[in-house]
Amino acid sequence: MTTIRWCAQDTPVGRVALAWKDDVIVAAQMDHAMSRSTWETKWAPGDVTSHLFAYLTARFGPDLKREEAGERSAPARALTRYFRGDPTALDELPADPGGTGFQAAVWNALRHIPAGETRTYGQLAAEVGHPGSARAAGGAVGSNPIPLVIPCHRIVGADGRLTGFGGGVARKHWLLRHEGVALRDDTAQLALALAD
Repeated sequence: MTTIRWCAQDTPVGRVALAWKDDVIVAAQMDHAMSRSTWETKWAPGDVTSHLFAYLTARFGPDLKREEAGERSAPARALTRYFRGDPTALDELPADPGGTGFQAAVWNALRHIPAGETRTYGQLAAEVGHPGSARAAGGAVGSNPIPLVIPCHRIVGADGRLTGFGGGVARKHWLLRHEGVALRDDTAQLALALAD
């Protein structure tokens, strides 16, 4: 039987849940996030943990033992520190997102983008040895099962504009500003308009 520990917290960007196996983060879920498999379909609003558990069951099978961890667990403390102003707090958490070889390479590259910086899809594709494959890199970014810990929000369009993010562009804007990224005025206006 696989044991998965998890925690969920209210944050400035909504409720966030993390799950880990043997001290390695294996999933994260945010309130009102878009489905990782179909960008057109939103998760039903509400219980972020039910969406987390659905993903975990799909990945690890139905024979799961779930244990809620307290706020003193290392992942919960890291999440708290991140939202209290330490943009590097989640960097210390080991992560295993699974995925294909290409996805794993893209997700690993995402973890090497420092807080306060962004990359384009094209730059990301080149970093993983596939220049000219920005669209494929974008697909891998969009299927990231551990947002925040694997910082897919640090990817922007070729022109510097905020583009797709499962948590929504307004949330992506908040996260980047929280990490110290200076965003263009039109990007900020777009994010605020989308938040309404």
